[in-house]
Amino acid sequence: MKFQVASGKTLSARVDAVAVPIFSDGADSAIVRQADLALGGLLKDMRKRGEFKGDVDEVAVLPAGKRTAAKRIILVGLGKRSDFSTGANAKFAGLAVRAAARRNLSSVALALPESARGDDRETGELIAEGATMAAFDPAPYKTKREKLIGVVKSVTLIAPDAASVAELKKGAVRGTILGEMANAAREMVNAPSNDMRPTHLAERAKAFGTKHGFKVTVLERADMKRMGMGSFLSVAVGSDEPPKMIAMEYRGDPASKRVLALIGKGITFDTGGISLKPSANMEAMKGDMAGGATVIGAMSAIARLKPKANVIGIVCATENMPSGHATKPGDIVRAMNGKSIEVINTDAEGRLVLADGLCWARKLGATHLVDIATLTGAVVVALGNTTTGVMSNDREFVDLFHDAARPYGERYWELPLFPEYAELIKSSIADMKNSGGREAGTIYGAMFIKEFVEDAPWIHLDIAGTSWTDRDDGHLVKGPTAVALRPLAHLAELFAQRSLHSKADNAAHERFVA
Repeated sequence: MKFQVASGKTLSARVDAVAVPIFSDGADSAIVRQADLALGGLLKDMRKRGEFKGDVDEVAVLPAGKRTAAKRIILVGLGKRSDFSTGANAKFAGLAVRAAARRNLSSVALALPESARGDDRETGELIAEGATMAAFDPAPYKTKREKLIGVVKSVTLIAPDAASVAELKKGAVRGTILGEMANAAREMVNAPSNDMRPTHLAERAKAFGTKHGFKVTVLERADMKRMGMGSFLSVAVGSDEPPKMIAMEYRGDPASKRVLALIGKGITFDTGGISLKPSANMEAMKGDMAGGATVIGAMSAIARLKPKANVIGIVCATENMPSGHATKPGDIVRAMNGKSIEVINTDAEGRLVLADGLCWARKLGATHLVDIATLTGAVVVALGNTTTGVMSNDREFVDLFHDAARPYGERYWELPLFPEYAELIKSSIADMKNSGGREAGTIYGAMFIKEFVEDAPWIHLDIAGTSWTDRDDGHLVKGPTAVALRPLAHLAELFAQRSLHSKADNAAHERFVA
């Protein structure tokens, strides 16, 4: 799909459909009045009768008549002006593109929402992302299905004045890159586990590395054994599929010693191992590698955006299977840093693979760490499916992440890491245990992972509730969301721009975690 920016009159655009954003309150904008005039007063009548209110996600497609060059006018509701956020631009574009595709319309012009004015570059980025992400194919294995993918060939954002075009174009270039890489991550998560094994993840990483110019190193089982990655291998041992520990390295500032590392959980299928999961809904466990897919997509986006920063991506890829070789509850394993772990529950495997991933990132020179994982069902109990759990040992670093996430409309909420929670990971026979029961389950997982970051500033993102959506929502269709991918790519850019300390010694945050 081609995305472009132009100036002029939206209703004069020679396209199949024109998308008009409409708020549910306040005076109508100029483009809404023009659209109503072109429709012969139909929009005003529809609003009067309550047929179209302008509520969030409300869409209506109307014949454009003879007063416009387009065949259809797509009305997209944005809700109240006071509730409109930057991230809503992506939803607006996504709704318009999907509505056009359903009606076999191949070209769309988007009128710029009036409340979007301000940072034109950011607005252009989000609208391009929304349009691009709306083209994601959620059902590639169906032989008979709605032919929505590839129907929309071009999308044009119409700027109200020529002065805005340059900044909107710059943003659109970024947005197209981020949207494409988000879709790549979503495709990986959506694939069944027989088509997305650890080997496949490694192949995707290598292909993107070759295409976008970053180094990729893949450790095999023998390499991991030699390096002492016993924690990771304790998960992999039950599967016949060869595990892969994948490192991607982008060096945008070779003179700097600061290195940001993104570490993703890549469990390509999680049965729970010997601590077998219930059969109901187990098919969803193909998505337990969402963190790893996000890291591959984010690293590819970073390499294309080219920030002046050094970034490492680590993906800990394996299956978690029951077999005669599988790790058993009560077994003791040792991580790369020498710490011993009593395995209480083999279904608490994500933290076991991340432990060695974090150790390897530190060995590769990482000074700042972010891990992302579908780690705990407990985070869904606590925060539902709309909010990602955030835990950190460093106030300054986690504030930088929140700044990076702000434009995208994704929800993040911090949970504490008070020292009392360390009691949960104590083992009577080893340095720690991998499961502490149901209480504070999300925090417990983070406390375990924290043992492997040393003194580096670190952020843990638990995306178990947000990596998948069960409903269509703007630019997202039912399926994988690529949550946190855009914020992580933006984090790399902010990391290049701002100076951060290299140790977790921020006093304000110490009061929060201690």
